Amino acid sequence: MSHHFLLILHLLGSAVWVGGHLVLAFGILPEVIKKKDPEILLNFERKYEKIGIPALVIMVVSGVWMAYQFGIGMSRWFHFADPVESVVSIKLLLLFCTVLFALSANIFVLPKLSPAKLPLMAFHIISVTALGIAMLVLGSFVRYGGIHL
Repeated sequence: MSHHFLLILHLLGSAVWVGGHLVLAFGILPEVIKKKDPEILLNFERKYEKIGIPALVIMVVSGVWMAYQFGIGMSRWFHFADPVESVVSIKLLLLFCTVLFALSANIFVLPKLSPAKLPLMAFHIISVTALGIAMLVLGSFVRYGGIHL
């Protein structure tokens, strides 16, 4: 598959993932906190999951595929030996953090979401949003040769 097509898929996935989390963090979450109404959040989550999770999967698959096209296979991950591999490795670490937050939210927070747990859920939402923005910014460095650590 052409690198350009993979990049387009990756960018579309990023638009949905990061955009959705920005809407959640800055559009939905303030209302949820103000009204102390977890149902507003749960309604958004149910709708967003239908496009957010596929977008994340598309980003992971296209990102790994593009890394391989750059010659950065699994055996080279986490060596921080060259600038593009450093970007790939940092993005994978941030993805792992995102997965941990998702697991934490789905196992410990969302099943018993109440007004008292909204600050904890807000922390999860803001963290995942920040991680998504960080991954987006890191990806832009590939265009300029990566990150020199």
